[in-house]
Amino acid sequence: MNINTVIKHIENSQTELVNHNIYNNIKTIDDLKLFMENHIFAVWDFMSLLKGLQVNLTCTTNPWTPVENTEAARFINEIVLEEETDEIKEHHVTSHFELYLESMKEIGADTSIIDEFINKIKGSNNYRKTIEDFDIDDNLKSFMNFTFDIIESNEAHKIAAAFTFGRENVIPDMFIEIVKGLNKENSSIADKFIFYLERHIELDGDDHGPIALRMIENLCGDDKKKWEDVMKIAKESIEMRISMWTHINNLILN
Repeated sequence: MNINTVIKHIENSQTELVNHNIYNNIKTIDDLKLFMENHIFAVWDFMSLLKGLQVNLTCTTNPWTPVENTEAARFINEIVLEEETDEIKEHHVTSHFELYLESMKEIGADTSIIDEFINKIKGSNNYRKTIEDFDIDDNLKSFMNFTFDIIESNEAHKIAAAFTFGRENVIPDMFIEIVKGLNKENSSIADKFIFYLERHIELDGDDHGPIALRMIENLCGDDKKKWEDVMKIAKESIEMRISMWTHINNLILN
């Protein structure tokens, strides 16, 4: 069993995701606003997946001690550097979550709900209860709870599976032409979102994607059970994304 086995296993689900109706239904800036106001929660919990991997693969506490798998630690530290502290232009460093927020503000999307959510998370001593009590659709809660179920397993290969196969790698290619089309009609109103998408295409294609695949191989090695876990979680992660897309698509249509 190897990485190609996983890719083959999730092929049909990925095809379903790539061919989802949502890509044809984002036709106006208002549609894009609605999409971003909901999708931002997946951008946030992606960052938590990222940190979950870093916690499990590197030493993040004092006193420092050597880690068991320095190669995997190097892989995740490289990705964290650019996802959490990307230098998007000279002397301007930001996380991709904050870059997404800036993109929302540029098009006039409502950031008050995600802002309130982040403030509640910051002040919470039980983030799962905060998610459950927060006034958003149950579909978004289910998506985040699935993510944190995996993070709380504290098994690096499972977290890496959700991170590598179920997340942002599909978004840039699907949305960039849509947003460019909207910009032609709206005087480049979504330039920052186009930059966000192009930055993901650049990093995921050239760096993060290949690194993440090598990280999976490193973490699973010849362990059949770990490869089976990766296949299961990879497929479930894509199916959770499809469910989120369907929810947002229904909001757009209604």
